[in-house]
Amino acid sequence: MKVQGRAYRTIRRHDDGHRVCVIDQTQLPHRFVTRELASLDEVAHAIKTMIVRGAPLIGATAAYGVAIAMAGDASDGNLASACEQLIATRPTAVNLRWAVGELRARLASLPASERRDAAYARADELCEEDVELCRRIGLHGLEEIKRLAGTKAVTPIQVLTHCNAGWLATVDWGTALAPIYHAHDAGLDIHVWVDETRPRNQGASLTAWELASHGVPHTVIVDNAGGHLMQRGLVDLCIVGSDRTTRRGDVCNKIGTYLKALAARDNGVPFYVAVPYPSIDWALGDGMAIPIEERPASEVSRMTGTTEAGELVSVDIVAPGSPAANPAFDVTPARLVTALITERGVCAASEAGLVELYPEREIPA
Repeated sequence: MKVQGRAYRTIRRHDDGHRVCVIDQTQLPHRFVTRELASLDEVAHAIKTMIVRGAPLIGATAAYGVAIAMAGDASDGNLASACEQLIATRPTAVNLRWAVGELRARLASLPASERRDAAYARADELCEEDVELCRRIGLHGLEEIKRLAGTKAVTPIQVLTHCNAGWLATVDWGTALAPIYHAHDAGLDIHVWVDETRPRNQGASLTAWELASHGVPHTVIVDNAGGHLMQRGLVDLCIVGSDRTTRRGDVCNKIGTYLKALAARDNGVPFYVAVPYPSIDWALGDGMAIPIEERPASEVSRMTGTTEAGELVSVDIVAPGSPAANPAFDVTPARLVTALITERGVCAASEAGLVELYPEREIPA
């Protein structure tokens, strides 16, 4: 995607072949800042503090983290230690563990002298694969949007999304926003309702920023406005992303997703989840078994923004002494999901639906 006319990806290798360059998403939308990550600790810090965030991008960043670690010490002990450190940074998104596992499997049988180059090569491959997965999710989602558009007497197509599952959450294109970008680029009249997504405001700060950069019509709303808009017939479909989807179709995504799915079901609004295969946890059936990350209370009790003078400041918004809880994700049961949009096509949110697209995952009788 483009920023001020220049093509960007969220992560790329530096020209020196060792460091990686990322967009610091904690600075958006107020400042566009890139960072260079040169050590395993810097990569782990970037993931933990959400300098990089979004399940696919976390996985890609972690893959490069393993490569950077191998550049310094390619021993078996350091490989195991680096993988453990990275996996511990964020517990919910399955892409992180998947990507680290991919690197570990590729490197385990290689001599130490070959591990650095092999690690960077595999990390590069995972990034390129992520771009293609998201592009194909976008094309399959576009067909769903076209189908719904054909049932409408008036335009625009009204889409509601939650959190940020755009190109900032992936290497490029995005998951939930990829169909929207394809629809916009194809000339469809489309408008996006952007949930602010408290407490970190990834919708207001990130989704709105990237939609504006691409010229997609959108309106930011408070999280609690979605149900009201659905009642008034102002939402044609919802599309969200997924940090982990179980083999039975339960979806773990940013906190507040479950409430949107409930409102969509009550109002007959289709509720889609865009999910690339690395976000599917085939070993897990029940979504309620997914570990839910509890993030710092300060994300709830403080907010950051710019003053009229352009100064970036953080302010307290909670009564002094009041504690705050901050679960980062919730689980939407498969029964509330209209369909899953994957890189292989659209399917029912169920084990049978997923296995139809991924027959290699069927459990033998």
